Amino acid sequence: MNNTTLPTDELKKYGIINEDNSFSKKLNVEDVQKFLQGYTIVADHDKNRATFQLTDNNTKLKVIFLERDKSISDILENSKNNIQYTDVKNVYKSATELSFEKKAIIFDKKNEKVVEFDLIKNARELTAIIADKKNTEELNRYIAELLKLKSFLQDKIIHFPEMAKEITNDLNIVSKEFNTVAGISEKQNHFQKHEQTDIQLNVNDPDVYQDANRMREESQQQDDEIQMSRGFKR
Repeated sequence: MNNTTLPTDELKKYGIINEDNSFSKKLNVEDVQKFLQGYTIVADHDKNRATFQLTDNNTKLKVIFLERDKSISDILENSKNNIQYTDVKNVYKSATELSFEKKAIIFDKKNEKVVEFDLIKNARELTAIIADKKNTEELNRYIAELLKLKSFLQDKIIHFPEMAKEITNDLNIVSKEFNTVAGISEKQNHFQKHEQTDIQLNVNDPDVYQDANRMREESQQQDDEIQMSRGFKR
């Protein structure tokens, strides 16, 4: 790794380093170290996203411009209530390239920070997090997003057969997670129906019905006795 040949002009252009070659105060020490080791810096503004990565032994800066389907401010605000899903597109890629990503934005209440997950790259981790919430609504929303992504990938295979192998790998990941989540959803629905059935059985239980009648009759008898007692006093 060579830190003395950084592409300073480009880094200054995008505000990553200052005029005195010091790194922007928006980046902490850990961010800088990771960036120098090849990690990607992500910058979001409204619906726009830019990613920056050092390549070729830190001598070149790779910049990618992306576009979201929603404003980042809206996503962050709404993520406090439930998981947010957003589509990210590379508007500069050709139609024959995979230019579409689907992200899940989750607000980590424990650490009070927002975490982004890719529905393909972070599939297993994301499924585990959503399943652990035990929230039927969130589970169903996740299923719907997986179906959308699955449909997109299937469409890509049809239109771009030369990319079939790469797309099929992603499709297999999505299909596996869909089957897993659908199975979890089915179990939850079965459990809820079982609980409802138990409640209905309890209400319709003959013993319970008879006990209710007996208690009602005893209550009525007590009321009659009270009325008789009051009449006697009069």
